[in-house]
Amino acid sequence: MNILVCDDEIEIVEAIDIYLSNEGYNIIKAYNGRQAIEIMKDNEIHLIIMDIMMPEMDGIKATAKIRESHNVPVIMLSAKSEDTDKIIGLNMGADDYVTKPFNPLELIARVKSQLRRYTSLGNFVAKQGVFKTGGLVVDDEKKEVTVDGEIVKLTPVEYKILFLLISNQGKVFSIDNIYESVWNEPSFSSDNTVAVHIRRIREKIEIDPKKPKYLKVVWGIGYKVDNNK
Repeated sequence: MNILVCDDEIEIVEAIDIYLSNEGYNIIKAYNGRQAIEIMKDNEIHLIIMDIMMPEMDGIKATAKIRESHNVPVIMLSAKSEDTDKIIGLNMGADDYVTKPFNPLELIARVKSQLRRYTSLGNFVAKQGVFKTGGLVVDDEKKEVTVDGEIVKLTPVEYKILFLLISNQGKVFSIDNIYESVWNEPSFSSDNTVAVHIRRIREKIEIDPKKPKYLKVVWGIGYKVDNNK
């Protein structure tokens, strides 16, 4: 599989190349956001590791641009550990976040986890077919989401969250339920990752995200998608 590594620090790019090449991945290198966008045009990329702070175009802007036409997993890197950086990255479409300096084994584990989710999107739930509630339609065979006939572009993680909820209409899922089902790892209650993704999904499928018609909160419990005729 092809992994795009984008960081302005050459030493970090080379180190990640060594770690991931030893795992059998093909590494394509970029050193700023503009290079990453150009590489995406001419190469089949299965996962992106993107630094946030870079010259010419930072990782946040590059990820937002890439998300306009690609849904591959994005793992963001940053030397900062503040929650605001993590939230900004997730809001721009990132699927995961690693703070530098990072443990190589942790990075490898996160890469493998994201690739498993990306390549098994069609198999993570046994149900297949078309799921509908009101004007919201999820066609799992095509991996296509539409609202009132208009195609909505979701990231792989956003798709999995929405599919989990719409394929179990009426059932309430706690944040821990959603995290463990989608990320396949234990949830940490202090982590707001699920809430950030829910907000982004609402921004894409709801006419008024503050008054959601489809993806609803059950206060103190979790989230659900109702069966709206």
